Amino acid sequence: MDSFSFGDFITALGLAFAIEGLFFLAFPDPVRRMMVSVANSPNAQLRLAGFISAIIGIIIIWVVRGM
Repeated sequence: MDSFSFGDFITALGLAFAIEGLFFLAFPDPVRRMMVSVANSPNAQLRLAGFISAIIGIIIIWVVRGM
């Protein structure tokens, strides 16, 4: 397994910004409504969504890096 480099982190961060930017570019009104919905959501629901997203992300990285 290759070791993690800071370049990998910066690349992943750039990819996250690019994907998020594409959503804002392609779907500005639905994204705005989603942001209002998130702002009005209870903390417990946001924490659960964040936890699930983090686990899915870790699994994806594990699968891709393990190939």
